[in-house]
Amino acid sequence: MKAFDVAPAKLVEAVALEFEKLRVNAPEWALFIKTGSHRERAPHKRDWWNFRLASILYRILKDGPIGTQRLRTYYGGRKNRGVAPPVFRKSGGKIIRVCLQELEKLGFVQKNKTGGRIVSAKGHAFLDKMAKEALRITEDEKAHAAERKAEKERERAKREVEERKVKEELRKIGGAPAKKTEKKVLKKKKPEGETNE
Repeated sequence: MKAFDVAPAKLVEAVALEFEKLRVNAPEWALFIKTGSHRERAPHKRDWWNFRLASILYRILKDGPIGTQRLRTYYGGRKNRGVAPPVFRKSGGKIIRVCLQELEKLGFVQKNKTGGRIVSAKGHAFLDKMAKEALRITEDEKAHAAERKAEKERERAKREVEERKVKEELRKIGGAPAKKTEKKVLKKKKPEGETNE
């Protein structure tokens, strides 16, 4: 199984989880820094660094050889300027440079002779291995979704059986459940002796 045989989002998720197991430590400033001038706040997810590392590794695999400037453009976005028209801004370069250096230390990325970075042989093997893990995660999610659906169906069937039992009991007693129109009529009906005057 190759890296492109699975959905990119699932592959990035599997790689990020593996980085967490490998204990890839984010820098101290990663908790406070914005990812670019187009952002209003710092990322709210605590493990966003691992996801960014995984995402950059996938982008290098797909678009490599690729450098910091092209990655800055990819991770950039629209800056809200209030009443002025929005403009495109590149993301911060520091995060991308540190991520590339971290991936080089792990041996998943190497510099190309013509410039930029490419995925190394070790990186290819790692991503192919993670593709199998991503497929397993996808199958597990499908199984959980099917299980939840079946559980909901069982609950619905159980409620229907209980409702039928209640209706049968009421029929035996002789008091069929009042329809909505009958309930409205009963509410509107005034007590005896009371007049409209």
